[in-house]
Amino acid sequence: MATGLHFVVCASIVPDPLQTLEPVMGPSGPALKNEAMLPAVLDPWAAHALYECAALAKKIAGSRLTLLSLGPKAKLQQVMMTAGQKVPFEFVALDGSAGGFTESAETAAALAEAIRALPNFAPENLVLAGGWESASRGAGTTLQILGELLGIRNQFQGVDEVHVQEDGSLRILERLEGGKYQVSVCAGPPVVLGWATGTVPEPPNNPQIGMTNMRGVMPALQRAKAVAVGAQGVKFVTAELPKQKRETRIVKDASPEEVAREIVEWIRGH
Repeated sequence: MATGLHFVVCASIVPDPLQTLEPVMGPSGPALKNEAMLPAVLDPWAAHALYECAALAKKIAGSRLTLLSLGPKAKLQQVMMTAGQKVPFEFVALDGSAGGFTESAETAAALAEAIRALPNFAPENLVLAGGWESASRGAGTTLQILGELLGIRNQFQGVDEVHVQEDGSLRILERLEGGKYQVSVCAGPPVVLGWATGTVPEPPNNPQIGMTNMRGVMPALQRAKAVAVGAQGVKFVTAELPKQKRETRIVKDASPEEVAREIVEWIRGH
């Protein structure tokens, strides 16, 4: 059985999806209306990665779990009050923008520098994880670029299950179309895992875990390094909600076959 793996989960914060999110053009580019006032949550995609890696770390003796978050310190503190009650982890924070209008390459570069600076960092034991997608940085490329910057060639995206086998290899199930999985076996770390929804449910809040985590979260926030991540060289022309378009025709006495044929023709045309 593998021993001593270092799970590093990259998880940022996003505006609560239950809020109304309206893009606007600000003085420095696109932003969300009243963004500073919007409540934040841990990115749902990355949260799955955190819970899955916590479950794996618990099974493997000598393993570490580090949560690395890039976002505004004040917002991170608010979110960690809740997220910190789920699973035990070491916390590392970077003080910067967590908005959706940032370039993946800039975000990945800042994260790579922070990972290399982790205490007792051993690349040969690294299991780098995060969300397959993101509720803010939805390009789906940040984790891939981060893996490349760290020299990790074994990358798996859309992961739902990982089993650590007796010889230390990883049996990985990646999502395919049609409800099927691609099954891969990776000899071991270093490896990148972009999690989908996984199989581990969200753990219940545990105040004792929260108190333990907060002893590390608060000092980590105080020494959080400020990083400038944005979209250098990118010019945004406009930022607006997608327009809704509705085309309606009222037709009487049409047969089911005619309706079906017209729907198929419409689909093919779009």
